[in-house]
Amino acid sequence: MPVRLLTSRVLKWPGRATVEGAARALASRLAAAHPELSRFGYFGSYARGDAGVGSDLDLVAVVQHSARPFAERALDFDLSGLPVPGELIVYTEAEWQAMRLRPSRFQSALEAETVWILGEERSGRA
Repeated sequence: MPVRLLTSRVLKWPGRATVEGAARALASRLAAAHPELSRFGYFGSYARGDAGVGSDLDLVAVVQHSARPFAERALDFDLSGLPVPGELIVYTEAEWQAMRLRPSRFQSALEAETVWILGEERSGRA
C-alpha cells in the first residue's frame, strides 16, 4: 500500500516494476495454494502502462471449476502482499470459453491487454 514518508506529507506510490513483481510473486503463491488455478494475469492500467498514483491492480484468474457463485469466488484468494489495492475476477474454464464466444467490449479489452503470468495463453505484453 502507499507509504507516508516520516519526513514528508507526501505519499509515495509504488512504481510499476514493484507492482508487477508483486503480482508475479502473488501468482506463484496462489498457484501453490490453488491447484485448480489454470491461468492468472493482470489487465487494466498496469497492463497498458498508464497506471499512476492511486491506480489499483486489476487481476483475472481462470480456474478449472468452482462450486462458488461467480460473485463469491475471489473470496477464496488472498491478495495480501500487493503494494497497491487489487481487484480479482475469477472465471471457470467453461465461463471463460463461453465469454470468448460472445464478444463484448469488456471481453475484447481482456483479450487485448491481459498480461498472463501463469498459464499457456499469451496475449497482451506477456
